Amino acid sequence: MKVCVSIGFGNIVNKERVIAILSPDSTPIKKLKDEFKNTGKIIDATKGKKTRAILITDSGHIIMSAIAPQTLAERINET
Repeated sequence: MKVCVSIGFGNIVNKERVIAILSPDSTPIKKLKDEFKNTGKIIDATKGKKTRAILITDSGHIIMSAIAPQTLAERINET
């Protein structure tokens, strides 16, 4: 059983730690992203590309990914 999932550009995350995958386009999510930049709990895994998904982890971190939320959800749900 796979425990890790690729979130793009050679970056891997433990799928058991992900509690939500969100689209970054809404105003509340943009505000959340800005708040996390000040706390040091944001991880940019986009390699300079457009952020297409925000992953929320159980540790209180958010991870920005250049992979679409639906694609990430499919990868996480694979067995």
